[in-house]
Amino acid sequence: MMNNILLQINVAADTTSAVVQEAVSEEKTLSIWELVSSGGIGGAIIMITLLILSILAVYIIIERYLAIKNASKEDANFMNQIKDFIHEGKMDAAKTLCKSNASPIAKMIEKGISRIGKPLSDIGTAVENTGKLELNKLEKNLSTLATISGAAPMIGFLGTVIGMILVFHEMAKGGGGVDLNTLSEGIFTAMTTTVAGLIVGIVAYIGYNTLVAKVEKIVFIMEARTTEFLDILHEPAN
Repeated sequence: MMNNILLQINVAADTTSAVVQEAVSEEKTLSIWELVSSGGIGGAIIMITLLILSILAVYIIIERYLAIKNASKEDANFMNQIKDFIHEGKMDAAKTLCKSNASPIAKMIEKGISRIGKPLSDIGTAVENTGKLELNKLEKNLSTLATISGAAPMIGFLGTVIGMILVFHEMAKGGGGVDLNTLSEGIFTAMTTTVAGLIVGIVAYIGYNTLVAKVEKIVFIMEARTTEFLDILHEPAN
């Protein structure tokens, strides 16, 4: 009899504990939409702005990464073939080879071949100008990514400031009494915009520096191939 009573008490206690834990879990659950909307119109606008910036940053990172990766591809025999064609006087074949290759290096060499017969200084200037144009294409939208990496944290901090202003406004309206739940919710919402802004900014910052490093590597290769091309023009034909 006593064992049955103790068993029923333990079952009731376990059930009560499970209900309490479930209630606490439900209370702590917070959806993304609640985070966006709980800060009022101002907080919602800032969170939506950060969402748009995050999508734009990810798009630029992926698009530029693929473009730079394609631009960095180089045929190991490309310059050797160009050298043979130039020494054999087959300028049209050299231009055709350059046109079949979409890399920035091929476009620079094609421009140089089209200037053969003019002074080497003019050829070098034409190749250099073409390289600058190709570099500008590679750096497309990188400035936008850099702007996002700096602006996103500041926008998030702006949301925090706005949220704290609203919290203090509610405290002022309440007079001497302060609702701790309202206060904690307001501060929590205010901090959310800062976290969101920092996440977007960090992703954009890492993406920007990674892409810049890849572009600089391509620039180094472009300079090396330009020097190699000018050396070919200096060499006497066999």
